[in-house]
Amino acid sequence: MNAYSVLCDTLQKKPSRWLVTGAAGFIGSNLLEHLLRLRQTVTGIDNFLTGYQKNLDMVRDLVGPDAWGRFTFIEGDIRDMDTCHAVCANVDHVLHEAALGSVPRSIDDPILSNSCNITGFINMLVAARDARVKSFVYAASSSTYGDSPELPKMEDVIGRPLSPYAVTKYVDELYADVFARCYGFAGTGLRYFNVFGQRQDSYSTYAAVIPQWFASLLKQEPVYVNGDGETSRDFCYIGNVVQANLLASFAGEENRNKIYNVAFGQRTTLNELFDLIREEVACHLPEAGTAVAEYRDFRAGDVRHSLADISRAKILLGYEPRYDVREGLRLAGDWYVANL
Repeated sequence: MNAYSVLCDTLQKKPSRWLVTGAAGFIGSNLLEHLLRLRQTVTGIDNFLTGYQKNLDMVRDLVGPDAWGRFTFIEGDIRDMDTCHAVCANVDHVLHEAALGSVPRSIDDPILSNSCNITGFINMLVAARDARVKSFVYAASSSTYGDSPELPKMEDVIGRPLSPYAVTKYVDELYADVFARCYGFAGTGLRYFNVFGQRQDSYSTYAAVIPQWFASLLKQEPVYVNGDGETSRDFCYIGNVVQANLLASFAGEENRNKIYNVAFGQRTTLNELFDLIREEVACHLPEAGTAVAEYRDFRAGDVRHSLADISRAKILLGYEPRYDVREGLRLAGDWYVANL
């Protein structure tokens, strides 16, 4: 058995109390679902700025009434300090996923991104520290690598940020490090690389490329590619992200207050991604098999290429991503076909 299988087996026998911020969001709701399946007790918080009640409803239906009975939901905002203290009370582990994502959204409204991603983050650090939680794992971002041309991306080599969103996520890392040094409260940052999977929003103006393309192909609408299609990303299926969060929550003291890349470790161009998604959709909607992408200008704030070195997470956390992009798209595709 690998480290993750052992951990899951242990958790089923010895439940803990968890807090998931952003619980109604894409990543948060997947973490919630997995924790409840492992018989954990979970508190969730969300202000529904980018999360949805329907995500919580889906989790409820998937896990059943017994598991759902171990979940407490609080509608609230992490920008409110009293709320943060309230949700951290009597919690063992915090998975901090609440943030305002999207590079273009942050360019449109940097003040809102700053308040959610920095003010909210430090509020959660203070509340978790005061509650003396056992672990604090937070969502960092590969956007922190900025204009660094190095490939693969290694945690200790970053460039200049290319968007307000990237600035906020880097500041979170700096605050976490300062809290470890000043207060002895260690947080663990997971730099996500283009996460995708079930319950990812396909309707927002700022929707990630994968759910957006699935939705467009299923509706037989145009699929737009920013740039020439040779931009590449390290796409990471949500199941790999869930694994990384749980492993990081139980890392030894010497492996906390660190940053870890969370990805599959494989680069896929947008042109290759379009072919894979078109192939998947065509299994359900044959007409999609002849769809052709439409190309437009590169998007401001985007990096050209991204590929993660995941050796640190493998060595120190025991992280072993199970799902490559093709398998992840197959699983995600089933969900999109069923829900669009």
